[in-house]
Amino acid sequence: MNTINAIENRRSIINFKIDKISKDIVEDILNCGRLAPSAKNRQPWSFVIVQDEIKNKIADMMIDYTIKNDDSIERKKIGYKSSVNSTANVIKQAPILILVFKEKNDDWTVGDNLSIGACVENMCLRATDLEIGSLWIRDIVYVSEDVAKMLGHGDLELNCAVSLGVPNQSPKQRPRKELKDIMEWY
Repeated sequence: MNTINAIENRRSIINFKIDKISKDIVEDILNCGRLAPSAKNRQPWSFVIVQDEIKNKIADMMIDYTIKNDDSIERKKIGYKSSVNSTANVIKQAPILILVFKEKNDDWTVGDNLSIGACVENMCLRATDLEIGSLWIRDIVYVSEDVAKMLGHGDLELNCAVSLGVPNQSPKQRPRKELKDIMEWY
């Protein structure tokens, strides 16, 4: 598949088949993430791949977090509970969860976050190219410190995650703003 096809065909997949994904395919996807540009070539990412019991334990941690914190009116207003619980269910369904860690360093927060965004986009595009479904997960931030400690990475910050699996859906592209509405030339 060429680059434009991968960009046009990439979708956030939330329903996966039970099929396993080979270690070679996962490492191919991670390698494409590794090749992303990064601010000052810091390459701030490190990956932890979890499956089965550990993956499901992380999803349960997210669900437990919503149960403990569902009293917050502010959280209810923004649809927090449904978002986190839905994401946890996607994690349980996907055979692979890639956790993306970075160093805790406030001096590099913006640059590292932008770099990780490029890394994850590379991974999602490569997954699309390989006909693997992916979901870029932000909701893991609610349990990031607990997950990092559980995995022996309390010295790192869990930035985001990516679920991978054989897609069990073919969603249409969600609406996008028109280019003319978001661009100016001077």
